[in-house]
Amino acid sequence: MTDNLYYSNGNEVAMFTLAAQQKVPLMLTGPTGCGKTRLIEHMGAVLQRDVVTISCHDDLTSSDLVGRFMVTGGDVVWSDGPLTRAVKEGAICYLDEVVEARHDSLAVLHSLTDHRRTLFLDRSGEVIQAPDSFMLVCSYNPAYRSSLKELKPSFRQRFVTVAMDYLPPEREVEVLVSEAGVDSKVAERLVQCATSIRNADDVFHFEPPSTRALVTAAKMVAAGASELDAAEVCILAPLSNDGAITDGLSEIAAASLLGDKAA
Repeated sequence: MTDNLYYSNGNEVAMFTLAAQQKVPLMLTGPTGCGKTRLIEHMGAVLQRDVVTISCHDDLTSSDLVGRFMVTGGDVVWSDGPLTRAVKEGAICYLDEVVEARHDSLAVLHSLTDHRRTLFLDRSGEVIQAPDSFMLVCSYNPAYRSSLKELKPSFRQRFVTVAMDYLPPEREVEVLVSEAGVDSKVAERLVQCATSIRNADDVFHFEPPSTRALVTAAKMVAAGASELDAAEVCILAPLSNDGAITDGLSEIAAASLLGDKAA
């Protein structure tokens, strides 16, 4: 199904809708670039709710989430953080790659993820009851996280969890044609290139190319780049830390992009 440029790949839209109706938090899992953020943007539009996005990282503190006292014009005033704003506004609060955040920072979410649906601001003494429209959504990539970064089972069990994956090849082709304006044959070859690399993941030991990377490659082709050059700079090079492209990756790309033309 396609709706507002979102391509559904299972029951994620239905589960998201039901979770929103029941006022329960939602956890999205899946590989990077498979559409988790696009789903949340889509559902924000469908549910007519603003989306407040928080990118999680090692240095994220609870104060970064809820807010802090700041000196403004000689006065000390409280400044709401993004989580607090989302609760007050009844928005969808999206914690992207939540596994990257410190456990002590996530403790502030506990009262929002159970029957209380309440945010306690210890420093300001404020207690905020979340309105019915507020929804907490988190995401992370379970396959490629560090073994040192695990979400506690007690935290995971607070969420309805929906596992996402890449679209089937024929749907990814539709995405590339729609978003980049390339010919369907070009889109098919780029998708075949990515699919071959994903299937070789166990051999090459890297995070597979995302749909997002394919769209970028297709846009480069639409702008005049050759398919192989676009694949190298958008799909292959980003797979390694130094941008180096191995012979194995080059062979996969050439077979996918040039083999079909030769045939």
